[in-house]
Amino acid sequence: MFDMIVKNANLPDGRQGQDILILDGRIADILPTSDQHQAKQIIDASNCLVSPPFVDPHFHMDATLSLGLPRLNRSGTLLEGIALWGELKPTLTKEAMVERALRYCDLAVSQGLLFIRSHVDVSDPRLLTVEAMLEVRELVKPYIELQLVAFPQDGYYRAPGAVELLDRSLDMGLDIVGGIPHFERTMADGAASLEALCRIAAERGLPVDIHCDETDDPMSRHVETLAAQTIRFGLQGRVAGSHLTSMHSMDNYYVSKLIPLMAEAEMHVIPNPLINITLQGRSDTYPKRRGMTRVPELMAAGINVSFGHDCAMDPWYSMGSGDMLEVGHMAIHVAQMTSIDARKQVFDALTVNSAKTLGLEGYGLARGCKADMVVLQARDQLEALRLKANRLFVIKAGKVIAETPRRLSSLHLEGRPAQVDSADYAPTGAI
Repeated sequence: MFDMIVKNANLPDGRQGQDILILDGRIADILPTSDQHQAKQIIDASNCLVSPPFVDPHFHMDATLSLGLPRLNRSGTLLEGIALWGELKPTLTKEAMVERALRYCDLAVSQGLLFIRSHVDVSDPRLLTVEAMLEVRELVKPYIELQLVAFPQDGYYRAPGAVELLDRSLDMGLDIVGGIPHFERTMADGAASLEALCRIAAERGLPVDIHCDETDDPMSRHVETLAAQTIRFGLQGRVAGSHLTSMHSMDNYYVSKLIPLMAEAEMHVIPNPLINITLQGRSDTYPKRRGMTRVPELMAAGINVSFGHDCAMDPWYSMGSGDMLEVGHMAIHVAQMTSIDARKQVFDALTVNSAKTLGLEGYGLARGCKADMVVLQARDQLEALRLKANRLFVIKAGKVIAETPRRLSSLHLEGRPAQVDSADYAPTGAI
């Protein structure tokens, strides 16, 4: 007798009509559909895609859902967003940040997003952001794993007291060392900050996740320094470069040398498609750069690429829904990753690649993995991305924690079907 069976599941590896057998919060086995097994609860996936949960490797939960405070970003630009956050920070309270973050986590669960890495601004001497996010991490632990990055948002060397504040925030319990070298006053200061931050990570045994080269300037090349310091301090596999938008504007010869260095350092790369293409290229007329880093080329070099949501309804981004399929949908368009294999790579960048970036254990759909999964109203990964598919069931440790009715439209047209299910429009033939 199993605790749960998810029957008639299609899996990301192409297997169809599978039963996922769950016992004691783990996947006991995955077998072709059969009536031989019994369970306390049976969920019929009806040949829909069952995926591991979505993973967001880059988010800012301390600012989420603060849109309109203290006023709206009228221009929609990065600079006005930074100014707004500067106005908002002195008025922040721990209680308000906790409440907004918990509301976002509710939304995330409904979208099948169960793992999030959030950057925490540690520039305010009160460190209320740290206190608030540590509380949220504990409150959501039963259903969301939240990793927290100590992020000196105003610059590690540029902002007064930032060096000491970063150390204090790590002592308080943040998980990861962050930085923003392109925001330092000089290129030299940016490079020096990376050396210091990687040294801290090595000494404390922590991962590193850097807002790196989030600019249109092709001469912003801090990712090169980050890769070199990763190797120097023996941090291979533990360092992520987030954004890397300047690579969009670099010349091809330089990039041909840079990407192998990043591969040697075993760096993770985290583009944020929604934000990168919205904020970059603002000073261009035409042709206008879109800013997202070189995703296909990085993947082709064997570099682990995972996509982040970054922001949702905050001073920098007035959009956002916690839907990682929306992130992947946009990535397909802006990176022109429309081939069958490329779209599968995009889906992986929302799931298994991001799980690798976060170092998750027991993640996936295989015997012995944690029984965390999402049933999507779509036949396969390609259809899930096309439709930004409805989450029928969200399962955590073998228990349903969110469910949404199947999305159907009723038609009142003579001679036409009474209902339309968008998932029925999948093309014929194998993918």
